[in-house]
Amino acid sequence: MAGYEGESEPMWDEYDWERFLQQQDHKTEKYMQLLEQYLDDPQRDQIIAREMGWTQLLDANDWSTEVDALLDEKPAEESDSDTDQAAAFETFENHSLYRAAFALTIWIDQLFDENPSLQNEPAAVKLATHSALASAKLAAALSDDDVDEIGMTIAYLKRALKAITISMDAAAQLLSEKLITATQHSVLQQRLFQVRDGIITLMGEYRSEWRRRFGSEGFRS
Repeated sequence: MAGYEGESEPMWDEYDWERFLQQQDHKTEKYMQLLEQYLDDPQRDQIIAREMGWTQLLDANDWSTEVDALLDEKPAEESDSDTDQAAAFETFENHSLYRAAFALTIWIDQLFDENPSLQNEPAAVKLATHSALASAKLAAALSDDDVDEIGMTIAYLKRALKAITISMDAAAQLLSEKLITATQHSVLQQRLFQVRDGIITLMGEYRSEWRRRFGSEGFRS
């Protein structure tokens, strides 16, 4: 994404951020697989560093901090101070859409408490996992209101939308398998649609803001 020397870097749109986030997902997944595979190996750290291509860490005695940083790496301009992070947390925590998503996860937890056997049902696990994932992605999307990172916000919203869509499919499966009642499904569906529609609306608002600030050419395939 960098321009030539003396040129400013082009603004990242939602597609640039999506590609970046996919790369980070793959890197994290590979690391977790290696960690599980070599968990009991006395040379675990060296093996993982070599497999991940982290040659700069091969001679380090304690590189847990560096690993955390590499797994969570993002463009340098995205670094935040502790004060900014605290303010961002307060921002997304009070957002109506995040609160709706969080309330959804609480409702699902209560459903599991009422029917513990659901914890062993794949569709129920999928519902709970992806609803929580949607909440986490919304937190990431709403935690930075920097207008220069609208593309990142939209990319996270798209991931939240995908997670909610999977949750909706899981809810329908639970109903079809008679693992939840029609009444429970109705309430669940209402909450899922509330979050889904909120995400779609917010994506539209951010895309309109992107066009207003940067023009329609900002959307690249």
